[in-house]
Amino acid sequence: MEHIKNTIPKNLVMGITGYYAHGSSLTFGYIEIKAGSHLPEHHHVHEQITYILEGRLDMIIGGKSYSLTEGMYHVIPSEMPHSAIAVTDCRAIDVFNPVREDYKPQHDHLT
Repeated sequence: MEHIKNTIPKNLVMGITGYYAHGSSLTFGYIEIKAGSHLPEHHHVHEQITYILEGRLDMIIGGKSYSLTEGMYHVIPSEMPHSAIAVTDCRAIDVFNPVREDYKPQHDHLT
């Protein structure tokens, strides 16, 4: 058992840092987002669930606007375009299926 913040942090974009744990079929992420940070529109093969622990995260998912606040979640289907901007400092959980190989630390690929 490990503390999630003991994992190697991944800076997704300026102001957004993720800490990730990987199972055989999914990736779990604890995300810290500074107010004003912007995640540009993107998409990926992974189905994603974003859950807000604290703060307000405005997202555009499939062309629709959503304001997510503490306790709210959204399921983002595979290949669905989405973006986000933090209205306040946020803490969130992201879960991906299948595993986000691109989020694994480099040394994970060597084992």
